[in-house]
Amino acid sequence: MSDEKKKGTAASAMPTAMAPPGLINKEDIPQVLPILPLRNSVFFPGGVLPLAVGRQKTIALIKDAVRDDQVIGVVTQRRAEEEDPGASDLYTMGTVARIVKLLKMGEDNYSLVVQGLARFRVMELVQEAPYLKARVDAVEDKTSSENVEVEALGINLKKLAREVIELMPELPAAATELVESITHPGHLADLIAANVDVPIEEKQAVLETVDLKARMKLVLELLNRKREILKLSNKIDSAVKGEMSKTQREYYLRQQLKAIKEELGEMGEEEEELDELQERLKKAALPPEVEKVAQKELNRLKTIPAASSEYTVARTYLDWIADLPWSKISEDNLDIENARQQLDKDHFGIKKVKKRILEYLAVRKLKNDMRGPILCLVGPPGVGKTSLGQSVAKATGRKFVRLSLGGVRDEAEIRGHRRTYVGALPGRFIQSMKKAGTKNPVMMLDEIDKLGADFRGDPSAALLEVLDPEQNSTFSDHYLDVAFDLSKVMFVATANQLDPIPGPLRDRMEIIELTGYTFEEKQAIARIHLVPKQLREHGLSGDHIEILDDALLILTTSYTREAGVRNLERRIADICRAVAVEVAGGKLDKQTIGAERVKEILGPEMFYSEVAERTEVPGVATGLAWTAAGGDLLFIEATKMAGKGGMTLTGQLGDVMKESASTALSYLRSKAELLGINPNFLEKTDLHLHFPAGSIPKDGPSAGVTILTALTSLLTGIRVRHDTAMTGEATLRGLVLPVGGIKEKVLAAHRAGIKRVILPERCRKDLIDVPDQARNELEFIFATHMDEVLKAALETSPFKEGAALPAAAAETPPAEVRA
Repeated sequence: MSDEKKKGTAASAMPTAMAPPGLINKEDIPQVLPILPLRNSVFFPGGVLPLAVGRQKTIALIKDAVRDDQVIGVVTQRRAEEEDPGASDLYTMGTVARIVKLLKMGEDNYSLVVQGLARFRVMELVQEAPYLKARVDAVEDKTSSENVEVEALGINLKKLAREVIELMPELPAAATELVESITHPGHLADLIAANVDVPIEEKQAVLETVDLKARMKLVLELLNRKREILKLSNKIDSAVKGEMSKTQREYYLRQQLKAIKEELGEMGEEEEELDELQERLKKAALPPEVEKVAQKELNRLKTIPAASSEYTVARTYLDWIADLPWSKISEDNLDIENARQQLDKDHFGIKKVKKRILEYLAVRKLKNDMRGPILCLVGPPGVGKTSLGQSVAKATGRKFVRLSLGGVRDEAEIRGHRRTYVGALPGRFIQSMKKAGTKNPVMMLDEIDKLGADFRGDPSAALLEVLDPEQNSTFSDHYLDVAFDLSKVMFVATANQLDPIPGPLRDRMEIIELTGYTFEEKQAIARIHLVPKQLREHGLSGDHIEILDDALLILTTSYTREAGVRNLERRIADICRAVAVEVAGGKLDKQTIGAERVKEILGPEMFYSEVAERTEVPGVATGLAWTAAGGDLLFIEATKMAGKGGMTLTGQLGDVMKESASTALSYLRSKAELLGINPNFLEKTDLHLHFPAGSIPKDGPSAGVTILTALTSLLTGIRVRHDTAMTGEATLRGLVLPVGGIKEKVLAAHRAGIKRVILPERCRKDLIDVPDQARNELEFIFATHMDEVLKAALETSPFKEGAALPAAAAETPPAEVRA
């Protein structure tokens, strides 16, 4: 049990009564007083203080004092935790006190009330047991109370005390009257010092100040500081309480209004919608930063009238936030064999893409936090780039969304519009994520090479962030204005050409090239996929129609000529429609479609080999060209006429192709004697080179060897072999340099019925991408010099017997390969 402690809240509240000082004369104070140590408080003359006593020394002191009816000395301890204080643990100034009331609360507990009488100073301790006794010296105020300055200080003290009491509503109303009733300035200063809430050290300083004016100034300073602290505290408290009470009041009134409307059956649609919206936001499992923004917007929405246009804007925004898949992820099907079977079932060929998808799934199975790949499938139309995305989604067990980028010219289509615009919406990526409903779909970016740019910005530049694995985890849409994670999405882009795609965007994607199909592959695709699909779409079955292999062969060779299979599918659809008319007319017999029946339905053959016809005369050579739709044949025709040595080029040619023609002519003039041509053949002759299909722009260096062959055939009169096509760049010295698009060009030659293909020697490695069927059915000739090309391409050697040929051409015949 603690010893001398103030009871109740006597220290923090003004006492209801306080005796005036001077109730004891200086002569009546004994020279030796029993000392009662006091902790956590300072006792002033004129004060009345309740105490709880529990220490044995103090109990003995109280008993003796009450028995002998003597006064005691109350001195504050320097450290409240000291249990047995000595001389060094007590302050030197204390208060003479009289015990007014004593109550026994228990065996070793007493409660007493003491009254302060006068100040005294401890001179020395004369006894420590059974309790402390000290020799003391009584102290009186030094300044006369009639002093004018003391009177003014007293007025100020009372004024300040009234202000402080007003700022402390917990004080009783009689406190002001008590302060006003005190006339003695020393008593007033002690009363205020005893009841003002300041540290013990400062109160002790007031007790030890004997000079009345100094004491009153010190108390005035303490009281002034207390007033400022109370003012600031009340201001802060009022602000906090005001804000809280306003919020609580609004909440209470809203709950009341809601209850009244529910009772009357008049619950507004707006309130129901907002409650529903709040539940949707909770279920969406938003990231912390997004949840903070959404909650702020929802609170703002509740204060906007439903008729306001701003209400619709805020409501639409929150609907988007609630509907997006912030944390919903579909589980990947990581069964490699299942994925392989699915891809083989849906698509014939395209081994490179299937291999890449299986690699991704294998790594995903071993490492669970892998980011989605960003693939770009590049190839001619109709080879199955778009449908491949659906197969990938099936194989991985993910949702599939398709995003068509063809013709998109506005940057806001990618990043969205800011909400300040009327009718603003998120960009296409956020819309697609909402449609997918999961955070990790397969997203097909169709026709990424068809993006445009105008005054509204460059969409391809906006795609840089979306397709960068290092950035798309914090993709920022202008409409949402919060980060959305796209790193789990598997992006599959498609394009017909790589050239229109900007370099930085191309660098962010893994390019996989798809080329055209061979006749054999087209027939297999038609048998496995196209025919069953068209039968279903036309309401037919195997009981109505059977399309034979020879019908598919003639469809692929004589009615279509393309890298993909779209036109082949249309021709099959034509056959199905013809049969459907007969079935609908009542003819239920099963129809077998062969080559002759195809000709009846589709009419004359649309394509046939014109190579032999075109190369019947000298001056015509067959070249190979690359196009966005795959490879194609390129016929180059040369003729001569009387003139003055000019050369005309027609066929909408680019600068590079024109330069190839000039290079070929210069090479021919330098080799005229070896070829048996008059060295002055240009003096009275004009040449004309024409590239048929003149409406189609043509450019590139790969027609160099074909131009040179056509000119040589024209001037020597030797025809070019009708079963031979060629490609390669020719230099002024006659070297044959490598070119690109070998696979597409070889497939074009195979489709057209060509038997021999002349290629640059350094393109030998590119044959690895050519399908086996084309490699087996074609003869490949690899050349390093133009003389080798001329000997292989023309029906007979153009060189005169005994002519000195370049070392490479003279020593070794052209390399022939039949793979």
